[in-house]
Amino acid sequence: MKKTSLIIVLSIFLLVFLVSVYFRKLLSEMPSPEILREYIPALSTKIYDVNNKLIKEFFIEKRTWIPISKIPIDMQHAVLSIEDHNFFKHYGISFKGIFRATIDNFLHKKIIAGGSTITQQLAKLAFLTGERTLDRKTKEFLLALQLERNYSKQEILEMYLNQIYFGEGVYGIVQAARVFFDKNVEELSLSECALLAGLIRYPGYYSPFKNSARAIFRRKTVLGRMKKLGYITEEQEILANRQPLRLKNRTGFSSDAPYFIEQLRIYLDKQYGSDIIYRSGWSIYTTIDIDMQKIAEETLEQHLKEFDKLKGYENPISTEKVQGALLCVETYTGQIRVMVGGRNFEESQFNRAIQAIRQPGSAFKPIIYLAALEHGFTPTSILNDTPLIYINNGIDWQLKARTTNYLTTLDRKILKNPMKVWVPENYKKQYYGNVLLRKAIEFSLNSCAVQVIQEIGPTTVIEYARKLGIKSPLTNTFSLALGASDVTLFEMVEAYSVFANKGIKTTPYYIIRIEDKDGRIIEQNFPKEEDVLSPQVCYVLTNLLKGVVLHGTGKYARFLNRPCAGKTGTTNDFTDAWFIGYVPQYVCGVWVGYDNHRRLGYNMTGGVVACPIWTDFMKRALKNVSVKDFEMPPKVTLVAIDAKSGLLASKFSKYIYMETFIKGTEPKRQYDINDTQIQELNIPSDEEGTGF
Repeated sequence: MKKTSLIIVLSIFLLVFLVSVYFRKLLSEMPSPEILREYIPALSTKIYDVNNKLIKEFFIEKRTWIPISKIPIDMQHAVLSIEDHNFFKHYGISFKGIFRATIDNFLHKKIIAGGSTITQQLAKLAFLTGERTLDRKTKEFLLALQLERNYSKQEILEMYLNQIYFGEGVYGIVQAARVFFDKNVEELSLSECALLAGLIRYPGYYSPFKNSARAIFRRKTVLGRMKKLGYITEEQEILANRQPLRLKNRTGFSSDAPYFIEQLRIYLDKQYGSDIIYRSGWSIYTTIDIDMQKIAEETLEQHLKEFDKLKGYENPISTEKVQGALLCVETYTGQIRVMVGGRNFEESQFNRAIQAIRQPGSAFKPIIYLAALEHGFTPTSILNDTPLIYINNGIDWQLKARTTNYLTTLDRKILKNPMKVWVPENYKKQYYGNVLLRKAIEFSLNSCAVQVIQEIGPTTVIEYARKLGIKSPLTNTFSLALGASDVTLFEMVEAYSVFANKGIKTTPYYIIRIEDKDGRIIEQNFPKEEDVLSPQVCYVLTNLLKGVVLHGTGKYARFLNRPCAGKTGTTNDFTDAWFIGYVPQYVCGVWVGYDNHRRLGYNMTGGVVACPIWTDFMKRALKNVSVKDFEMPPKVTLVAIDAKSGLLASKFSKYIYMETFIKGTEPKRQYDINDTQIQELNIPSDEEGTGF
């Protein structure tokens, strides 16, 4: 008898020892109470546009935190009713619930009930895996006890409602309200609270997106429990059950402005790390205007789709779509309002607005003429538009002749070598002789631009390009006048923004501020301004570029029906089409081309391909923006000019127009029909304004 008793005592001791070892092992693997109190759940980072519209979220688990005081009492009662009606009575574990679940599972011969309290569910959700083992279940019990000891019931319920999974990739009541009903939590009705509470047990099975009848039945069950427990009246139950489902469009938060968002993500990842992006719950307020962005995407796609059709993309032989990019910034701040880097982000993540380096063609010419205006040229300077023959002497290009007849004297081998002979031809190989500088830029006369850069020097032009923000390598040759050096659309828009902003360079940026989950500012950006040019020279250049729209290669932009300025650009072999233009408030650039540098086709110039996209986008985007003209700065004068001579208009003048000058640079002589020294100038007609 004594021996038996001893064995029993030893067995009990051994059992207690083993159990204690087992529990010590589990406790060593669990987080301490201090870690539990410091635990911060992963929160989604939200991206807002310039008008505070939510446009994107970065998340591992889509989640947003909200204090219990802001969660409707109906939502709290609905969850308590269906998940744990004794929540305020137990200490983290409900043995009645466990016993009841065990019986139910035994009778149905499968697991149909869990019996876990809200505290246990929170412990599992926050710290444990979903595996069904004795170790995991025991840890759940122990963690539940620790949670109850370290937190109040209200704190536990708050953490639970902010972390529980509702399906559709959504964690927490804030995101659930938005994704299912497109509402703020505070706006949820009793009916909606009941439906959301009903999702918690089996989110996929009860999802209203997948089976509305099943979701409505589950809602009825929750409302019945709420009425039985005294949380609502019978009348409230009946009214809530009668409410129809009014769900948000299933797409949830759209992935708008994908190229802009990706550029933002790259910056955030480099600056703060991916863990911060996907778990911090930060709010990022950007410069993008999502309404303008959608207009840009629609306009670009519409035009490029029509271009594809014109070029036979629908024919099985043709396998490549034309590409395009559009970038728009606010003039005075440099804030990027629109960034379209291509036609389909899923097909190609290559951002053609900032990554593609392409020849700008004649879109580069305003920089040439800007430098010229600051080196003695004026809008009425006379340029000789004539054929030019350059020969490379092994060191530099030398102008050998102003007539194509000279080519007949050269050896055939030399003629075929582009490194030996260069003939910068005009569009359609048409020349006008003596013309005003204004007409040279309006009709994009290549011969005139080359002569200007020859006189002021390529290095001078490069200096001005750098002032304007162009960082890409530029060739120190005369061909720079024709846009022969590769640049990005981003650089060109930044450069033109200086013209629009009266000589002040504002560096484009896309983040206004970043706030952490508690509203503290992490990063804040303001316009970075630098005076690089005089407002007078920028106004004179802008007036010249207004002429490009009114009379020249950008005349399609006249359909905008408001003051605007801009310049077309086309490469010699028609591989790139550009239009960079601006109104006082915004600067916008459009590029069109094939990624593999395939030709767009004969006559597919910037004026034909890119300018209509720019115009149609701006017309829609500026619908509610006030119409303004460019403000004339002091020390600029407006003078009546005789168009046939470039001199001051007189009684003999047949063609007169108003021209702007920096004071002191305007012509001093009047046109005199009897003066034999005055040479008559050619005036190209508007119909000829279809060049580069």
